Amino acid sequence: MEQDVPRWLRLDGTSSVPPFEQIKQSILAAANSGKAAAGTRLPPVRTLAAHLGIAANTVARAYRELEQAGAVETRGRAGTIITAGGDDARLRVAAAAADFAAVVAATGLPESDAVAIVRAALRRA
Repeated sequence: MEQDVPRWLRLDGTSSVPPFEQIKQSILAAANSGKAAAGTRLPPVRTLAAHLGIAANTVARAYRELEQAGAVETRGRAGTIITAGGDDARLRVAAAAADFAAVVAATGLPESDAVAIVRAALRRA
């Protein structure tokens, strides 16, 4: 039985971002947001490629680059799994962003103001 493809794993055909990069970004975003926890099994390369209507090599490249970054682990026939040791910098930033969002929500600050504050802080850093 083939594994279902998660709803969060989609491509934007109008984007200028290459499909392999979109796949990588989707998986990292899902891991960082908690939509795909450590241990989540990703669809097999051919299954995902067929579902997205792209070449299997495109999906394989995304998985390979994620594995090199430590975000996933390929376990042969057991599949490709999201690891807890994924992109630590992204995980730390996501945690800080969640804390920041909670403060913004608690204070009632408009989102546009909060984003402006973050941009200013990034420019100063």
